[in-house]
Amino acid sequence: MNQELDRLFAQIHAIENEIEQRLAEHRAPFGYRIAKGKAAFEPPVKEAHRGQRMGVLRYLREARFKHLVTVPVIYASALAFLLLDATLTLYQWICFSAWGIARVRRRDYIVVDRHRLGYLNVIDKMNCVYCGYANGILAYAREIAGRTEQYWCPIRHATQIRGAHSRYKEFVDYGDAAGYRARLEELRAKLR
Repeated sequence: MNQELDRLFAQIHAIENEIEQRLAEHRAPFGYRIAKGKAAFEPPVKEAHRGQRMGVLRYLREARFKHLVTVPVIYASALAFLLLDATLTLYQWICFSAWGIARVRRRDYIVVDRHRLGYLNVIDKMNCVYCGYANGILAYAREIAGRTEQYWCPIRHATQIRGAHSRYKEFVDYGDAAGYRARLEELRAKLR
């Protein structure tokens, strides 16, 4: 890759790190720390959270009709996410093992922790579990697909794509036949 693109990607990485640092500063007033990989609130904060919880009956009474009628559709799609999860896990166990690619750790992508917040009622918590799992599965799928793409066809597209995965920047330019043959094994080796 050329030095100008490398410089721009380095700037993006630095900005992402700065954003994460600023977000950490922004979170400080909310009174939690990470202990053993989980958020832990101080007792007074936990008590204040419980005081903010809306009861389930009130929640249902105040819910919009369009929200209530779409619940079955939302939760029916959970079956698709479960099937995708099982398929992806099996896929990478078989294919990644055969190709010598390091497997993707599910726990790095599927984060389900918001259900521990004391200000959420049981419905809020179920929704948070669903969203954390569904978005985590899609991120997990994206990483598995990205590694597969890097192994088999690490070539950028001719046109710009939205939301390219993190591995895409390393790919060979569209139309660079010599670069593809020269770099294919190097890009594969990075997956081990």
